Order: sequence, then C-alpha cells, then structure tokens
Amino acid sequence: MPRHLIKRYMPDPNSIREHKSLRFLGRLLHDPNLWHLNRHSVARAMGIGLFAALMPMPLQMLLAAVLAIRVRANLPIAVSLCWLTNPLTMPPVFYCTYKIGALLMGLPPHSFPDEMSWDWISGQLSTLWQPFLLGSVVAGVVVGVAGYFGTMAYWRWWVGRQWRRRRAKRR
Repeated sequence: MPRHLIKRYMPDPNSIREHKSLRFLGRLLHDPNLWHLNRHSVARAMGIGLFAALMPMPLQMLLAAVLAIRVRANLPIAVSLCWLTNPLTMPPVFYCTYKIGALLMGLPPHSFPDEMSWDWISGQLSTLWQPFLLGSVVAGVVVGVAGYFGTMAYWRWWVGRQWRRRRAKRR
C-alpha cells in the first residue's frame, strides 16, 4: 500500500490529541489503531467513512469520528471520506438514494419540477422523507460493506504483488 503518500497528508496524532477543542476526548484518541495504516484499521475506516458520507444529516464527520473511535478504525481516513458528499455531489447522490428507497418501498418515484422552490419542497417533504431516509441507510450500508471488503481485497492483492516483485528481484 502506498503508505508514504497517505502518511504525507495525514495529520500528526500528537497535535490532534493536544488540540484544545479535542482535549475533552482524553484517552479515546490514544488508541494506536486510530492513527496507524494497517489493513484492518484502514478497511474499517473505509466502511465507516462511506457509510457516514451517505447519511443525510449534518455533522457527518462527527458520526464518522464516533464510529471510528468505537470500532478502532483509522480516524483521519474515516472522517475525510465524509467529504465525498459535498455541495457538488450531494444532489445526485441523494437523488439516487431517494430512488433506491422508493424502489424498496414499492412507491412510484416523484417527478421533480424544473425549478425547485421552498413551497414545493415543504409540500412534498411528508411523502419524500421516508424513501429518502431508507435509501440513504441501505445505500450507506451496501457501499460501506463494499468499501470494507474492497479495501481488504485490494490490500491483500497489493501486498502479494509486492512480495512477488521482491521474490523476482532476488532471483
């Protein structure tokens, strides 16, 4: 795994532990798995970060941080993956999660107007929130599980490839 590239952009664990706004977390930030780049902590971080990114809530990074601390995943990776849903990507991602939820609930998806207005949104919110929330949770779980197992598989492939290259160099 290209650890040197990832480590270059990761924050220093000591500076985060000593940051005045995070001191209240105390010993929670002292677990080495929150900062090390190993197969299990990175795979857990991928699953958690992707799950949290698809949750339609404010403070997605806080959700990712709490879950990462709870399951001892790499904290910076889990939190940074929440930025996959940013103001540019949120509309298409959340539209897809709404469509997934409507499909799972057996509801015909609503057609959206050419111009969104607050009156239309407030009028339709009572019928849109359930499929949207269900689709977000289901998509978050599926993408999170796929991210976890995909990272585990990629990591094993990468390590095997490096071993084969080293073995070929020795011969």
